[in-house]
Amino acid sequence: MKIVVIGGTGLIGSKVVARLGEHGHEAVAAAPGTGVDTLTGEGLADVLKGASVVVDVSNSPSFEDEAVMEFFRTSTANLLEAEAEAGVRHHVALSVVGTARLQGSGYFRAKLAQEELIKASGMPWTIVHATQFFEFAKGLADGVTEGDTVRLPAGRIQPIVSDDVAAAVGRASVGSPVGGVVEVAGPEAFELEEFIRMGLAAKNDPRKIVTDPNATYWGAELQETTLLPGPGAQIAGTRFGDWLAQQK
Repeated sequence: MKIVVIGGTGLIGSKVVARLGEHGHEAVAAAPGTGVDTLTGEGLADVLKGASVVVDVSNSPSFEDEAVMEFFRTSTANLLEAEAEAGVRHHVALSVVGTARLQGSGYFRAKLAQEELIKASGMPWTIVHATQFFEFAKGLADGVTEGDTVRLPAGRIQPIVSDDVAAAVGRASVGSPVGGVVEVAGPEAFELEEFIRMGLAAKNDPRKIVTDPNATYWGAELQETTLLPGPGAQIAGTRFGDWLAQQK
């Protein structure tokens, strides 16, 4: 089965392509570097010829509010139109647990707009919602650092390693469209401060970490459970501490 992975050269996409290839599928990595640009539509018609499934794990190159909204609206619309013309039978997209609860953030408003386009398209679809990745602990800290202090909102997080996200996306891509959202998360929930503290400590990062009642999560206010999956989520097996130990 031919499966085209949009964003197939990135962190998740490259892992999805590799996993699908190992299972005998014709997995094609599509990205600007391979001549496929969903924002302009360049290369889409050619790469989608004969494809049964499209997996979209692409991300905006800019997180500025207007730019990220333009990216997800335009690229998703172009992709869905090209899929319909090519006879694609299943659209799989990767999004984020808590997207609808994080609408104070321009990024998550854009992700919700992407999801709404998919749902309204008439294309058989599956959306995979993943919690934040283990690999993003430092990046999350960088986004809320003032001087040498990381200021975090209160809340809990149930992070997951990128390998397990790729596995979940791969399973969705070879399965039947569910016309709904599949959630996937890691096996442990942490206070957000604890997660960031563990991630920075593993890198010998000396920044001070505090929970600040005025801090936001990419511009959105957090409740205790905003970032947590629901009770029906698929729970992956890799534990954060075990993964950190392997990085040394």
